[in-house]
Amino acid sequence: MLIWGLNLRGDTTDAGMPDTIEGFRRIIWRRCLFIISMALIASAIAVYSLSIGSYEIGFIEVWRILIDHVTGNIQNGLYDHMVWNLRLPRILLGILVGVGLAAVGATMQSILKNPLADPYTTGISSGASFGATLAIILGLSLVGGDFAVIVNAFVFSLVPVSVILLVSRIKHASPTTMILSGIAVMYIFGSLTTLFQLRADPDDLKRVYNWGVGSLGYADWDMLPICAAFTFAGMAVMMLMASRLNVLSSGDDSAKSLGVDADRFRIIGLIIASLTTAGLVSFTGPIGFIGLVSPHVARIFIGSDNRFLIPASAAFGAAMTLAADMLGRIVVAPAILQVGVVMSFIGGPMFLYILIRQKREVW
Repeated sequence: MLIWGLNLRGDTTDAGMPDTIEGFRRIIWRRCLFIISMALIASAIAVYSLSIGSYEIGFIEVWRILIDHVTGNIQNGLYDHMVWNLRLPRILLGILVGVGLAAVGATMQSILKNPLADPYTTGISSGASFGATLAIILGLSLVGGDFAVIVNAFVFSLVPVSVILLVSRIKHASPTTMILSGIAVMYIFGSLTTLFQLRADPDDLKRVYNWGVGSLGYADWDMLPICAAFTFAGMAVMMLMASRLNVLSSGDDSAKSLGVDADRFRIIGLIIASLTTAGLVSFTGPIGFIGLVSPHVARIFIGSDNRFLIPASAAFGAAMTLAADMLGRIVVAPAILQVGVVMSFIGGPMFLYILIRQKREVW
């Protein structure tokens, strides 16, 4: 019987819970095994990706370069720069973005009780794109210098969330209200972005396009601590919310009877998810399908318990992001396909396959 994403061969009751302690332990073990496996796969891809690029550097040579840099015994300045300053920050950023967006996707789907919810359901990506467009085309930004686009993207990505919160105060903060408000704001910002792009010169338009498709190519050591702070802080809070997310999945009335204010909790969850997404997207641009596909894949193997679903989605999201970036650097080498483009090629068919093969409803 397929319950909670696992074939337990009769070790569960009709309600989907194990009828023996041994059955429960097997469920926990399989869930932990999936998380560990995805983390190991992500680590393997990360290590292999260090040797991939316009310059062929052997696997052993890469490790020697890293050790030499740490010990201060740099022998080849060019190779050291490529591995330490270009490839390693790119890979670490990919891990942070994959973990953060996938965890947010799992949280959003639980909060909104909608399998199509992802980090961009609330219009965050369209707001960030509009902010970046203002900075690139018109030169309008809250700050100057290298962080002009990043700060603008972050600030404007929070505008749709503010609108949703305002609508939620006027009207009941139901999942439907939040989703429809996010879609409305998404179209408004999308039309404004297109309007400015029509009057942009070719160079600025190219910069807007490159930012809008999502890329890890902007990675450097200065941005990594900021991205890590958003990812780890967001993950910590979402894990603390996991048990209440499980309660919320039983319905608003049931949640209230168990002491959970569904509307208030949904708004808090939306704020945490939006801040995490905004902090990451402002550096990379919108990268789709990570937050949509990762929770669905994880749910197949471990079920809908958010205490395990969130870290499992995060581990799979990291592996998926690194794999997409690696393919983007291999397929058209020496040119590079943006990770957002590759992710669409991978995520679209994968999501369709999941929908076709899904054997039971999980909502």
